[in-house]
Amino acid sequence: MSAKVSFIPPCYHTITPHIVVEDTRKAVDFYKRAFAAEVRGIAEGPDGHVMHAEVKIGDSILMLNDEFPNYGSLSPTSTKADTCVSLHLYVEDADKTFAAAEAAGAVVTMPLEDQFWGDRYGKLKDPFGHSWSIATHIKDMSPEEMKASMDAAMSKMATHA
Repeated sequence: MSAKVSFIPPCYHTITPHIVVEDTRKAVDFYKRAFAAEVRGIAEGPDGHVMHAEVKIGDSILMLNDEFPNYGSLSPTSTKADTCVSLHLYVEDADKTFAAAEAAGAVVTMPLEDQFWGDRYGKLKDPFGHSWSIATHIKDMSPEEMKASMDAAMSKMATHA
């Protein structure tokens, strides 16, 4: 009798993001510099385009590949559209990771700040058009504490609008 195979391979989670970029090799290099990604593999097609690549960031896998316009596989930079997806990354030190991503070429879209929900949080856009939110959880809060904190933050925002 053979051992039962898990429906999720080792090292993967139920949801695994898979993004399209203009140049996978450049993106992999950026993710290594910005997020300390470890390369798990890069598979080229016969024409040299990257058909599939994987990097590990923290405990999660990110899949990526070059564009394949003939199959409708385009990146945000080619479509010139803002992506409606954000990749959320929890890290031990949001300030350090945020600074590394910015130094590697990401553009700040929301400054890193302590947020009402208990995270130090900010957003960046990588050079390939993908949005990343970076966070470190800094405070556990009860639902009541979070509601009070949210109400105070929204009131403050309304005053400055």
